Amino acid sequence: MVVVVALALVLGLFLALLLFNPRHRKSGNNGKAQASVNNDKASKSYSKTEVSLHNKRTDCWIIIKNRVYDVTSYVEEHPGGDAILAHAGDDSTEGFFGPQHATRVFDMIEDFYIGDLEQ
Repeated sequence: MVVVVALALVLGLFLALLLFNPRHRKSGNNGKAQASVNNDKASKSYSKTEVSLHNKRTDCWIIIKNRVYDVTSYVEEHPGGDAILAHAGDDSTEGFFGPQHATRVFDMIEDFYIGDLEQ
């Protein structure tokens, strides 16, 4: 019984570290540089047709609330596996705000922002 409780505590701590420890991006950009890039890209607009061309594992863009994100570099890291590809090149708003995502994804997604969807 004691072993089971100890194992559950260790597993719980490990999962907490995975969920709350921010991942480091391979881009090497610091926060200020990334914010600058995001501000520059904010004026860029993409048509739904253009976004739809980026629908593969090696070239994956998604739309969330009329904002366009290039998540290609994150596809292999996505904890939900290929679920991220279900709406590649299309609107992923509904899936993104589903119960499976921890709140940290709402901050992480901004790292991938490349522009807005044309209206």
